[in-house]
Amino acid sequence: MPKTEKDRYLSNSLIRGLEILKMFDASHSTLSLAEIAAKMGVSRTVPFRFLYTLQHMGYLFQDETTKRYQLTPKVMELGFAFLNTMHLPELARPYLEKLRDQTGASAHIGILDGTEVVYIARAATSTSFSTLNVMIGSRLPAHATSMGKVLLAFLSEEKRAAMLETIQLQSFTTQTKTMIKELNTQLNEIRRNGYAVSNEEFEIGIYSVAFPIFDRDGVIMAAVNIASPTSMINESTIDTQIIPAVREAANALSGYSK
Repeated sequence: MPKTEKDRYLSNSLIRGLEILKMFDASHSTLSLAEIAAKMGVSRTVPFRFLYTLQHMGYLFQDETTKRYQLTPKVMELGFAFLNTMHLPELARPYLEKLRDQTGASAHIGILDGTEVVYIARAATSTSFSTLNVMIGSRLPAHATSMGKVLLAFLSEEKRAAMLETIQLQSFTTQTKTMIKELNTQLNEIRRNGYAVSNEEFEIGIYSVAFPIFDRDGVIMAAVNIASPTSMINESTIDTQIIPAVREAANALSGYSK
């Protein structure tokens, strides 16, 4: 990416500190100084100051025995601070509950963050399925989920093209789209139809339908979906009940932002 005149205002220390926080995930819940340095491509002396600062601020904890670092619950404050600035989750609650009751499926709202969908609101059923029990703050791959595909489909052409250059099309089931051309064709179809379906593309046995939520300027800002076990979906009601119910919720929520 070419540098601009304003790039001189960038704080490299802040950038590196945030990069360290982002290194921790489900597969790397703890990291050593050496591992962090390796990920940064620097010697171990470079990240030590950043780690000490993050530890001092309460965002990292270091085990005295193993000397490995891990995130603390304080990092959740960053995410919740963002969610608290959004009125959409609070406004959406009655619509999601109505959608859940109409369809018998879990209802969610998500936003796009990079190539992932971040769940910001939900109305869950009592059914216990892993995907249906996603929590607020959960992240799922955009290319394999109904909300993610809607969010990608309604981006501007320039933003979508840039996104598809960086996206990693990991395969989760035999239905997952793993070729850029195939995914782009599907996204064009979703944009024409106005909604997306994910039928066992992320998890076997899970069916979902999503519609876009637009701001007052007609720019996509979020997506709403229902997700249900395929065994509980009556195909005869998809076109007559499920899709109209999700569309109604999306239309009701569109325009709340800005």
